[in-house]
Amino acid sequence: MFEHGAVATVGGAALQASPRAVLATATLSAWINLLAGLDRVVGDGERIEQIRALEELKAAAAAAQAVVTVDLVASQRADQRAAGVPAEQLGRGVGAQVALARRDSPHRGSRHVGLAQALVHEMPATMAALRAGTTSEWRATIVARETACLSAEDRRTADAELAGRLPSLGDREVEAEARTVAYRLDPHAFTARSKGAARDRRVTLRPAPDTMSRLTGFLPVAQGVAAHTALARHADTLQAGGDQRSRGQIMADTLVERLTGQAAAAVPVEIELVMTDAALLGATRDGSDEPAQLVGMGPIPAPLGRDLIRDTTAEVWLRRLFTRPGDGALVATESRRRLFPDGLRRLLILRDQTCRTPWCGAPIRHADHVTPAEAGGATSADNGQGLCAACNHTKQVPGWQARPGPAGAAETVEITTPTGHTYTSRPSPLPGQRGSPRPRTEPSTRQLTTAANDGSRLEARLKQLLDVA
Repeated sequence: MFEHGAVATVGGAALQASPRAVLATATLSAWINLLAGLDRVVGDGERIEQIRALEELKAAAAAAQAVVTVDLVASQRADQRAAGVPAEQLGRGVGAQVALARRDSPHRGSRHVGLAQALVHEMPATMAALRAGTTSEWRATIVARETACLSAEDRRTADAELAGRLPSLGDREVEAEARTVAYRLDPHAFTARSKGAARDRRVTLRPAPDTMSRLTGFLPVAQGVAAHTALARHADTLQAGGDQRSRGQIMADTLVERLTGQAAAAVPVEIELVMTDAALLGATRDGSDEPAQLVGMGPIPAPLGRDLIRDTTAEVWLRRLFTRPGDGALVATESRRRLFPDGLRRLLILRDQTCRTPWCGAPIRHADHVTPAEAGGATSADNGQGLCAACNHTKQVPGWQARPGPAGAAETVEITTPTGHTYTSRPSPLPGQRGSPRPRTEPSTRQLTTAANDGSRLEARLKQLLDVA
């Protein structure tokens, strides 16, 4: 919303808002369509001006989002207070609503709420720079993050000191300057925060391009440097002895060897790989392979999936999962138990892969009844979904509703937030469900023989598979 008589400047062009003028949602939607018609028949000098103006527009939009977010938080807290929600629980679920509106994860939604509160209430100078388009939302986030340990008064002092320099600083410079100012204003709080961060040490695993993964350790700096130095020294020693691997390759291999206690790549832990029978046998009619799905990591090429199964250095088990012919949904038997039994819980994890809340993507921690058990919801695959802990707790906040999708929409869940907005949740497509359906063919005798000859373990598994075909 424009303030009365305000002048907004974007890309050097002044837009005078008339008194009492307000910027409605319909106008914002119209701007999206107008941007699609941006003038492209211009010189390069004008293109640079367009890029700059659009960047400033993004920053100004982020500032407006912060204001709207703060208003939403205040309104939702008031509604929850009126509904009798305990004071310590006021505001729960608001970050998740913001995340859904921004097509983002609930974790980031909470960060958006925190940034908005800081900008509006404690960082007026940074907020002004964001509105003017002279800094970015990310750099404002850095300032907020690095000054979070300060009192409200000290934070305003740091904000005023930094704001004049923000337009000329890069990301790392903003971080360094904000840390310097925060330490100077309150060295005890800054030091206590650094010590407290050690409690958050953890190891995470994330997928990376080209069927790789990123194993990350969030460690105190002394431990991180020590671990990296030990790996680097070992790599230098092996290279000096003639090892032909690169330094990075040796460090990566050594990390795995020291963590697992094995020099071989096979690790004695369970990984869950989902692939179609045709992809397993390499028996598709047109020679193409449906990608396999490695639970927790995403799709991988079918040949790599077959390589994992053929690995003669590791114990491999084959578990058959049956799907409905019509839509490819995983089939499960209903249970009268209130808690999901292990087999059904495993099926939900294999089917949903990550938290079912749209745009969340966090690992599944809870097997949840879409329609609650106390409301008569069945303990079944059709009424089950995998959720992370945070999203399952958000689902209990007053005003949130979830229900299975309409008939014919297999495995969908409709989520309604306290503001009445509805979002549809669907599990990621499994192998055999992607793209347009393809006629399925039985593998030929020659194809089966070729696949079986790849190794004794694969032969035994194929035989087991064909016995139930």
